[in-house]
Amino acid sequence: MSETAKTVCVIGAGLAGSEAAWQLASSGVSVKLVEMRPIRSTDAHVSDHCAELVCSNSFRSDDHQANAVGVLHQEMREANSLIMACADSNAIPAGGALAVAREAFSEAVTEKLSAHPLIEIVRNEIDAIPGAEDGPCLVATGPLTSEALSQSILAATGEEALSFYDAIAPIVHFDSIDMSKAWFQSRYDKKGPSGTGADYINCAMNEEEYRAFIGAMLGADKAEFKEWEKAAYFDGCLPIEVMAERGFDTPRYGPMKPVGLTNPHKPDEDPFAVVQLRQDNKLGTLFNIVGFQTKMKHGAQAEVFRMIPGLETAQFARLGGIHRNTFLNSPKLLDGSLRLKSLPHVRFAGQITGCEGYVESSAIGLLAGRFLAAEVLGKMAVPPPETTAFGALLGHITGGHLIDSNGGRRSFQPMNVNFGLFPPVDFPRKREDGSRMRGVEKQLSKKKALAKRAISDTKNWLAENPL
Repeated sequence: MSETAKTVCVIGAGLAGSEAAWQLASSGVSVKLVEMRPIRSTDAHVSDHCAELVCSNSFRSDDHQANAVGVLHQEMREANSLIMACADSNAIPAGGALAVAREAFSEAVTEKLSAHPLIEIVRNEIDAIPGAEDGPCLVATGPLTSEALSQSILAATGEEALSFYDAIAPIVHFDSIDMSKAWFQSRYDKKGPSGTGADYINCAMNEEEYRAFIGAMLGADKAEFKEWEKAAYFDGCLPIEVMAERGFDTPRYGPMKPVGLTNPHKPDEDPFAVVQLRQDNKLGTLFNIVGFQTKMKHGAQAEVFRMIPGLETAQFARLGGIHRNTFLNSPKLLDGSLRLKSLPHVRFAGQITGCEGYVESSAIGLLAGRFLAAEVLGKMAVPPPETTAFGALLGHITGGHLIDSNGGRRSFQPMNVNFGLFPPVDFPRKREDGSRMRGVEKQLSKKKALAKRAISDTKNWLAENPL
């Protein structure tokens, strides 16, 4: 590919920015990669290397046959990912996970970027979004975006804030819910806007089950609260276990109230308490547990929430929590190729778009880099199919949420890649002898089918849209 005359600016040399710069340069586009370290450091970084891993050294599962993260790894490898190449060459033993020697990994990324003839690394702080006259740019500054640049982004988007105190409820894969115990119904069968009168999945508890559940919550290991989290209680972010601490019946008068509901499995028995789950994505593959934001540690959450009738074998796409996060209201603000609708010369990538995890941030950087390269080269920026891990993650960021009266803010939350974001797939449900698969075996069959389709569709997408 011959070098283009236009140079694009990538702001931030974390994983997303580094990957985006590599994709652009590999396509023949000149890149100015601007990183404020070491001119200005952060509370989390300890070096000035590109793509520094500031906490865990694990890229999580590398199983591309039955794990959504592993599938994303493989799709990135197929797309000439710098991050995956450096991770693979600096891998350390970690069982089925891909873990890396952190310093060696970031040094390798920095060396590759520095050696590329089309990439110039500039050590400087950018405190405002460049104007259209300066050409296209890509912002990949992540959760550590400086205050000045944050204010510039807010001015460009018309939003009031980039930092949010998020109360996150656990999310369950729909097909892991036991509907022989649970049922669809809205309280008093109210339809509401866009409703059907059966908009929630309901899980009933008798008094004995409720007492055991409350006791388990109160006894579970909890993460420590910070001062700002305590203040957030007054904003309606009360954790479910804190409700229980305020009184045995408090959850029953809150998110677990049993009124207006009839259990069709036990029509003659009034439920003592009811847990409700609400659809979380357009596909209807994910449901969140209503009102169950929590500070229980993840291991405790899975154990306690599987005490809920109907959720005994629940598979969680995400567990709950309350924490400060920094991200755009992307479904409202970004188009399908990650451009800022109000300033189309600006794209965003990485965690600031509403994805979580090193791998996911890198993948969105890869896509943003490809989209921007296509634009500069005069080609069409074709998004990956929704059946791929790339497409599923991009779809969540740019429109896979459920729209509400706040333009998506309440229903849009950052997410790791998981199979619940993928469209359904046909998969073998019977063994070779004709007997039916059940439980874990059936789930594994589905995951393998989703993975196989995703990687195949990624290869076709890349072949049909070369840069």
